Amino acid sequence: MAMLRLLAVMVLLVLGVPTLVRAADPVNYTVTLRPTGDAALDSALNDASSLVALRETSPPSPFSLVLRAQQDIERFQTVLRSVGHYRATVIVRIAGQRFDAPGLTDVLTQATAVPPAPVEVAVDPGPSFTIGAVKLNGTIPRDIAARLTLVPGAPATAANVLAARDQLLAMLRDAGHALAVVTLPPAVLRPADKALDVTLNVTAGPVTNIGAIAFVGLGKVHEDFIRQHVRLRSGDRFSPAALEAARSDLAGLGVFASVRAESAERLDAEGRLPITFRMTERARHSVSADASYSTDLGVAVGGAWHHRNLLGNGEQLNVTGSVQPGGNAVVKPGFSAEVEFVKPDFMVRDRTLTLGVGAIKRSLIGYDQKAVTEKAILTQTLTPRWSISLGLTGEQEQIAQEGVTRTYNLIAFPLQIKYDSTTNLLDPVSGFRASLLVTPTYALGNRTPIFVTAQISASAYFDLAGNGRSVLAMRGLAGEIFGAANAFGVPPDQRFYAGGSGTVRGFRYQSIGPQFANARPIGATAVSAGSVEFRQRIGQSFGAVGFLDVGQVSTRGAPFTSNWHAGAGVGVRYYTAIGPIRVDVAVPLNREPHGDKFELYIGIGQAF
Repeated sequence: MAMLRLLAVMVLLVLGVPTLVRAADPVNYTVTLRPTGDAALDSALNDASSLVALRETSPPSPFSLVLRAQQDIERFQTVLRSVGHYRATVIVRIAGQRFDAPGLTDVLTQATAVPPAPVEVAVDPGPSFTIGAVKLNGTIPRDIAARLTLVPGAPATAANVLAARDQLLAMLRDAGHALAVVTLPPAVLRPADKALDVTLNVTAGPVTNIGAIAFVGLGKVHEDFIRQHVRLRSGDRFSPAALEAARSDLAGLGVFASVRAESAERLDAEGRLPITFRMTERARHSVSADASYSTDLGVAVGGAWHHRNLLGNGEQLNVTGSVQPGGNAVVKPGFSAEVEFVKPDFMVRDRTLTLGVGAIKRSLIGYDQKAVTEKAILTQTLTPRWSISLGLTGEQEQIAQEGVTRTYNLIAFPLQIKYDSTTNLLDPVSGFRASLLVTPTYALGNRTPIFVTAQISASAYFDLAGNGRSVLAMRGLAGEIFGAANAFGVPPDQRFYAGGSGTVRGFRYQSIGPQFANARPIGATAVSAGSVEFRQRIGQSFGAVGFLDVGQVSTRGAPFTSNWHAGAGVGVRYYTAIGPIRVDVAVPLNREPHGDKFELYIGIGQAF
């Protein structure tokens, strides 16, 4: 008998092991989500499905596959309700049977791995529900209630309902109700009417003023400076917009890595709301480097050392320098260097004082220059988009042109007005920039001791697709020198030139316009130029551009009075966190004798 029992156990083991092992094997399966007729809904259902997401990365056991299907039905219903389908039906079949069919796991256990088990999902969204009654519980200012955008008949989507709650809370806070609370109890479904009744419970709380303002996280930056700079004051009416503007102003000083504005959870003893700004200071010192290349100017390599908070009040000390070995428009190696001090909030808020001294040595095809420069400039920010600056600059220079060397001492009073509605310095996709610069100059040692340079420039950016990927960019420039009979009445470095990346790409730097007999540029008293560029993003990191530039300079008369020159080209962009890396190739469309056949430009940031 013992022998028979032993044989029976062995038979059971032999017959049972394959089944036990098979049950532990993962089930290979395919998933088909039948289209509902709504592409956006189909995409949302697909994204919510764990059957789809885990099919390849986590093959399930038979029991787990059934459980996964059951959980997906709940996910699908959540998606359907969120877009207003409250009478939807979802049917999931596995291997031809409903997911909850008796014995399905046994069928899957005994099935072969090939072919994989088919999983089919059929969704009937049913009718779309709309918003029924909208009820507001609580004491709410009448004008705020009237502006609520959630109204009967609107689609009963979760996004609409949540947006209404957020809108109501935002309107209350904008009206000074800093501690307002808006809750959203469960909505009431009326299936017969295909409607969803929504209730918003509101506790508006009192209209409050700003209380004590604290600054947390200051180290080397003086609190008196920060308190003076921020526009928010104790006693002001609470306003989220004013709070964000104050936070943004502090972040814009450049001395903080992060700035947060926090309001207290309760009022103080005087019934006012305390505010705390929490900030983290940036490192006081930093270094930077840049490089560019073009066939006309050659390689330019620069570096800088920055002190962000020299005296504790956000003062900057910048030491910059660059070297330029040479290109086909640069005869000999040259350099530039400058030490600059920047004082924010000089005497009054939003006024910046900039002081600087510098040195320049360069040898262009038009002239050789050695110079020492000084500047003192006051810049007043008028609005977030408008600014005006007035300066006093000096320049002591020695310039050699066509074998003649002259020394000039220049004193200038530049006045500039700027407008900028763009949001990105290196890669603008929308907005407008404009600048008017008028510079009266007194030149000791010059045949024309007093002359005035006027220049206006503008650029516009149009986001054609609305997502920043297709951009039409345009720029224009016009300038004239008043008080000089001709170009020889002003020093060579003060004259206008065209050609190069700043005006007409495809032409060598400063090569457009009147020339000496040896084809070296003379310079002019008037300039005008314009560009049109189309920029298209390709994928995540790349882009392509096509452009057309035109320009002209004149030794006599006003802008737009000389012969036009045009250049066209294409380029590629590689987008990085610090800005796009630019590579452009341009050709002249009406090349002059001895002119280059093409020009290559490489740099960081868009061309304009």
